Amino acid sequence: MAYHPLDFCSSFFKPSRTHAAALLCIASVGSALAQSATPEITITSPSPQQVSGFGDVPLSKAPFSAIIIDNQTLRDIGATRISDALRLDASVTDSYNSPAYWDILSVRGYTLDNRYNYRREGLPISAETMIPMENKERIELLKGTSGIQAGTSSPGGLANYVVKRAPTGNDDTVRAVTASYGNGNSSSIALDLGGRFGDSKAFGYRFNTAYENLNPYIQNTQGHRHLVALAMDWRLSADSKLEWEFEQSERQQVGVNGYSLLANTLPAPVEGTRNITRQNWSQPGVFASTTGSLRFKHNLGEGWLWTTSYGAQRLRTDDRLTFGLGHNCWGTDPNAAVLCDRFSADGKFDVYDYRSDNEQRKVDALKTEVSGSLLWGRIQHDLNASVMRFRSLDRLPPLQAYNGVGEGSTTSSFVTSPDGTLAYPNVNRSEYNTELAVSDRIDLRQGTTVWLGLRNTQYVRQSSENAVCDPSYVCTPAPGTNPTSNHGQITTPWLALSQQLTPQIQAYTSYGEGVELNVTPNNPKYTNAGQALPALRSQQYELGLKGQSVTHRWQAAVFDITRPQSADACDPNGMVCHRQIDGQAHHRGLELGGGIIYGPWNADLSSIWIDAKRQNAQIDATHINGQTALNVPKVVVRSQVQYRWSQVPGLRTSLRLNHEGERRVLEDGSINLPAWTTLDFAAHYDTRMQGTRTEWTLGIDNLTDQHYWRESPKQFGHYYLYPGAPRTARISVRTSF
Repeated sequence: MAYHPLDFCSSFFKPSRTHAAALLCIASVGSALAQSATPEITITSPSPQQVSGFGDVPLSKAPFSAIIIDNQTLRDIGATRISDALRLDASVTDSYNSPAYWDILSVRGYTLDNRYNYRREGLPISAETMIPMENKERIELLKGTSGIQAGTSSPGGLANYVVKRAPTGNDDTVRAVTASYGNGNSSSIALDLGGRFGDSKAFGYRFNTAYENLNPYIQNTQGHRHLVALAMDWRLSADSKLEWEFEQSERQQVGVNGYSLLANTLPAPVEGTRNITRQNWSQPGVFASTTGSLRFKHNLGEGWLWTTSYGAQRLRTDDRLTFGLGHNCWGTDPNAAVLCDRFSADGKFDVYDYRSDNEQRKVDALKTEVSGSLLWGRIQHDLNASVMRFRSLDRLPPLQAYNGVGEGSTTSSFVTSPDGTLAYPNVNRSEYNTELAVSDRIDLRQGTTVWLGLRNTQYVRQSSENAVCDPSYVCTPAPGTNPTSNHGQITTPWLALSQQLTPQIQAYTSYGEGVELNVTPNNPKYTNAGQALPALRSQQYELGLKGQSVTHRWQAAVFDITRPQSADACDPNGMVCHRQIDGQAHHRGLELGGGIIYGPWNADLSSIWIDAKRQNAQIDATHINGQTALNVPKVVVRSQVQYRWSQVPGLRTSLRLNHEGERRVLEDGSINLPAWTTLDFAAHYDTRMQGTRTEWTLGIDNLTDQHYWRESPKQFGHYYLYPGAPRTARISVRTSF
């Protein structure tokens, strides 16, 4: 049987194959397809933004704050994860964002929920995994409450991955190979292929594959990752189209533990190249993912479109980390202070061997929707109605290891022995949702538009411990122990009014709601373990101005978001607790942004000011009410200036500034993280070598080699400090045949 280049290389990514074979496969496929490729890449226009739920409305005309980061920008910055991309916007900061773990981000001061605030092709996915970027066409981020886009979600925002698709032109092709090296000694190679075939070019394909050898600037954090992805479409007729895509990826890498306070002192920033908890027995975390979707589109005529989509995601995780947490927390050393939420004054900490292998997460979503326009009298309505059935299942191993194995130090090496004894229970979760949504964009006279949206979510949530523990945390497997179940329905509205002041300037105001469903951990120390709390219904008011012309764009938005806050009321020893709603988190802010093109110059600016406070708390009200939220900088500025050199055609250089203001480490404000500023430099050179288009990129991040604490999250009751990356360099070359 004849070999075809599209007999792809998935067999080379099996564990039994070598890394070199994987690289050889990618290179050979690229070479084979290059022999018959056209000499040009045709860049097609991007699909309409999906994240808002209002169809193909340009963001310059939309009554909400959102950003789209396109594929060229993703390539320019060398993005390998969503945090690399979204960090271009000032509203996004890190929130316990470990270098070797899945992304955890904050938008407008609220941490995104990895189970509910992420989409792929507009369908819900779990972001409790490492999601690769090589097959992503763009990243979309809707900022603020997302109740009409997602039935349950945190109020920070909603992120959507859009995959690369086949070229739309019958004779268009994509043939590109990208190789990169840097940010330590990591190296990668990626292949991007696309085209159309068959009678009348009815079939289209886009194939992406990548392999990276991970050896970052953080020592003893080696690993590797791979991706295989295919997207196809079939033009069934002039009015019908079938699209499908899948991706399979895996990442293995040794985890990185954060630093912490030294008793009551903020330590001087470290260079951040040391993995402080790494032992010779430390095992890598493994994040495997298979995700796919199928979509049928049919033009019903007279401007109406019917779309039915199905998406599925299957995740398998071996969550492992040699964990540093507190010091002498169990009081085993009578001569040392008991510190459970930070390290000791001399940099010592308790070391734990944490392992939770074979965690299984499953997500399925089936959605059907119809959209179109109606003219009622003289008023036009752009309508959309959808029904979605959503299922999310977490199936974790009955027991996990979380065992103390000794003492570590931030200042010197140490040796401990592993203890993988499975002795701590996991919790299985199940969730089933049915969501009904309608939206209407009403165009009135003289540039006035009314926007209406409503989503009703009927939910069933269940959880059960996989094992039950006695007071000494010695567990006996007992699947299904302490089952809990709650169900109900919630309705989340959204409405906006926009006014076109001039052909280039628009004003808008909006109100929206979002809902989070919080359940007390299924842990014996809680008096209400496993019980559902009242729905956390957030509210957002936003007022904005937008302007755009051929050479410039700008926008300003004022937002006010209030969300109920849950907290634990515990006994003096913290051994018995009751979780309850305890006041609100109230975030107000101002976002300013824009861009300008002036001759060879191109400049962009994004900035935000946030006032994030707690209010109406009853648990320890004296010390909580009026206090600023932890790990939320008051001011963030991102900007970039780019220059195209006429003296050297194809050369453009850029300088990017990142500034994050002071943020709180402790609730009482006695310790704060200083503001920091970094500069990133990049040079891009597009040329042709023997008729082949080649794009070179040299990037130097943290150009001045600043040492700083990047963020200060509180997680698992512990105060963490993550150092910023030192000066690093990367180089990449992309060849298009």
